[in-house]
Amino acid sequence: MTAVITTSGPGPAGTRVRRFATIACWLAVAPVAAWAVLRLAGLERGPLVQAVAFTPYVAAAAPAAVALALALRRRAPAMVAALAALALLGAVAPRVVRDDRPAVDGPVLRLLTANLLKGGADPARLVELVRTHRVDVLAVQEFTPQAAAELDRLGLATLLPYRMLNPEVGTTGSGLYARHPLSGTGYRRNQGFFFSQAYGTVAVPGAPPLRVESAHPAAPYAVEVVPDWWTDLRAQPPATPQGGLSVLAGDFNATLDHAPLRDLIDTGYVDAAAAAGAGLSGTWGPYDGDPIPPVTIDHVLVDRRIAVRGVDVYAVPGSDHRAVLAELRLPAG
Repeated sequence: MTAVITTSGPGPAGTRVRRFATIACWLAVAPVAAWAVLRLAGLERGPLVQAVAFTPYVAAAAPAAVALALALRRRAPAMVAALAALALLGAVAPRVVRDDRPAVDGPVLRLLTANLLKGGADPARLVELVRTHRVDVLAVQEFTPQAAAELDRLGLATLLPYRMLNPEVGTTGSGLYARHPLSGTGYRRNQGFFFSQAYGTVAVPGAPPLRVESAHPAAPYAVEVVPDWWTDLRAQPPATPQGGLSVLAGDFNATLDHAPLRDLIDTGYVDAAAAAGAGLSGTWGPYDGDPIPPVTIDHVLVDRRIAVRGVDVYAVPGSDHRAVLAELRLPAG
């Protein structure tokens, strides 16, 4: 036998049941529809900035609102829920679809980025990742003098001898290490939390010069600092499609569902994880002990002329972030 949910019935009792069913449908559908509008229109402001980071979870749950409306035979809520679910899934689903473009035949570059959480990340683990995966470029954030000394003591100076380092006590330090020579090095400081961002141009044999910057915009941890978050993301160096190749790698404190990060990508970047079909791999949370579902706020943004061969994330004890390793193929130069 098949059970069918019915909301019809004679008299006032049936009317009350039908009214209750309609209200229940809209209560389930309205948040999903509002979230879809918020995400697609890039309307996140204030506390909504943090909320938008969890859009993939809302997209996964959205079909339940459709199923409820269909089960209760409420056509209008079902249509609205279906449109909202399709919109959210359309925004999120491409991140798990691999994109092998462009077709280039230059050298392979392996880039690792890691937020060291005030220098507290296990330096041995970081050096192990560099050695095991033959990393060519390492970008670090929240980089301290003690972390710099420990990394060199454990052999990083031999593995990646070229560097642009700005170690500082606390969270504001930044560093860039490379296997190949660096030129045009320096660092700049964001306006928000004064996080610094080390940068340099890597001379990869057989490829054009590649500018790499260790990105670290402000975190939107409270409503009053959201303007700093917007300012820092908007100040990130755009891609230069008609100029040299560039990569931004680090802790962006933003997901692909945040409008300012999408605007930055639209200048000519590709999110490496999304291009590799790994765009939903969580890089932060709940690694600091809070009951927060993982979100993807650490990224490697690469020039669209660079192909992405793969992306993996790795836990680093002592940090609440996971390290992101991107294997890239550069154009021949």
